[in-house]
This record gives sequence, structure tokens and C-alpha cells, in this order.
Amino acid sequence: MPRVKLDRIDLRILKDLQAEGRMTNVELASRVGISAPPCLRRVRALEEAGFIRGYHADLDAELLGYEVLFFALVGLDSQSESVLEGFEAMVAAWPEVRECHMARGPHDFLLKLVARNTSHENELTRRLTGSPHVSTVLTVQTIRTSTDRPGVPVEEETALSVQVGQGEE
Repeated sequence: MPRVKLDRIDLRILKDLQAEGRMTNVELASRVGISAPPCLRRVRALEEAGFIRGYHADLDAELLGYEVLFFALVGLDSQSESVLEGFEAMVAAWPEVRECHMARGPHDFLLKLVARNTSHENELTRRLTGSPHVSTVLTVQTIRTSTDRPGVPVEEETALSVQVGQGEE
């Protein structure tokens, strides 16, 4: 696996693009203190290395008719790989499932879902509880969200050396 050393400029590029992915390369270059051509080369290298996985618009769920955000802790009756993969494939096909995380602890999965209203939430919960191999479902409806940050914290102060790729060195 090759090692990639991210310097302060790379980390600043990642931080700025995470905060505002629509800015032009010229604006990004100005913010990080380099000219546009090397900035674009760095962005492409960060994309190719997998640090930047994509660019997304942050949509307002309520304005689009999704008034309910809830989480579901799901327990399965088996932890065989075929059952786990089958569950993941099933919920990946549901557009209301926004995140699916395999979890350590008393539940096998943590799901983040959106619903148009509580009736829709109840329908989704019934679909979950009636799904193959699902033994328990615990749902938690949010009242409000005070913090919703995309991505991860990016520390510019220190250079970072990380391994990327999946092959041998």
C-alpha cells in the first residue's frame, strides 16, 4: 500500500472543499495560497487517491417533504455473512435509508432514515420488522438537530502520512 503524505496545503484544500464543494478552482487556489494549475493537480491527485469521494449538494429535507428524521437500531437473527449482506442490499434499495452502519454492540445495524410524516415512519418501521432475519427494531425519532456536519474534522496544523490503495507496496 503506498504512503501518501498530505501537507498543510492538501489539508486546507480538503477542508475548504468539504465546507464548500462548489467553489471554483481559482477561488480554492486563492484561499490555499497557490496558483490555479498546481491547485487543480493537487485536487485531482486527492480525488485519485480516494481522499475526495465526490461532491454533493446539501438539500433541505423538510422543503422536499421529509418532515421526520429517525434512526433505527436493528438486530438480526443471524450474523452470517450472507444474512448481513442480504440485509445491507435490501435497505440500500430503500430511498428513505440515508445511512446504514454495521454496529458493534447489542444491535447489528444503525440506520438513518427520512420519512414524509409519522405515518410514513410507521410504514417503514413495519417494513423493517417484517423483513427476513430481522429480530428486533428500536426506533428513535429526532425532535431537532442542533449539529449536522458533513465529513470529518481536518486539522491543517500537522502534516499527515496515510496509506492509500488496496494493493501491496
